[in-house]
Amino acid sequence: MSARFLGSQAAPIAAHDGAPLLERAGPFLRVTLNRPHQHNRLDPADIDALSALLAEIAENAARTPDAVRALVITGTGEKTFSSGYTLQAILDELDARFERMLDALETLPIPTIAAFNGSVYGGATDLALCCDIRIGTPGLKMFMPAAKFGLHYYAGGLRRYVSRLGLPAATKLMLTAMTIQTEEMLRIGFLTEVVERESLASCVDGYLDHIARTEPVVVAQMKRHLQALAQAQADGEQARALQASMEQAYAASLRSDELHRRLRALLEG
Repeated sequence: MSARFLGSQAAPIAAHDGAPLLERAGPFLRVTLNRPHQHNRLDPADIDALSALLAEIAENAARTPDAVRALVITGTGEKTFSSGYTLQAILDELDARFERMLDALETLPIPTIAAFNGSVYGGATDLALCCDIRIGTPGLKMFMPAAKFGLHYYAGGLRRYVSRLGLPAATKLMLTAMTIQTEEMLRIGFLTEVVERESLASCVDGYLDHIARTEPVVVAQMKRHLQALAQAQADGEQARALQASMEQAYAASLRSDELHRRLRALLEG
């Protein structure tokens, strides 16, 4: 996907099986999630590797702003962009690393693009919301199954759902775990735009062409200020109390017998 990356060398970002692949084309990077037979799920080792990569990108951007101008995230295959965090890991290894990695992606000081090669589920919907631009194609599906698991979603994810999609859409998706498709994904703002599948690569290239003509320091500053403006209404004592309440509910749901029962039933079924 994307003619810019034709001929580039894709290398795993870590030594473990199924690690995401990294490619570079001039000042642009592309990460490809790489477990197509498991819906490009994210394992704990992937989170560690992605966190290290994002930290490196941020450090390089601070030191040399024009070294990396944009990051594209996509998935292998034509069925699924990603199904999010591995269910077994939610039972056994879910800690703050996943949320910290997503926060790092959200605040990366360069434009980020999610190019949907397929449908998106679970925590991968939040990964996509961390990206500045989300490009889809006809026939996609998305859903957030946390409520079905008995999992109170973590605070950063709830914040992104509400700030990116608005309260009505966030309420529908979070409280019902309903599946929506491309048309509604575009209407609520989950998708920036929709193009035919055969045009996805050229659409991504078009964005990269325009980004290449921008001034990187100004882009980083405006991205930071746009995010601050979007969150300005949530400042103050009430916001701190709300954050604490969400964190407590999230932690309690992780310890709940019901979450473990439901996830084990899914894993064993």
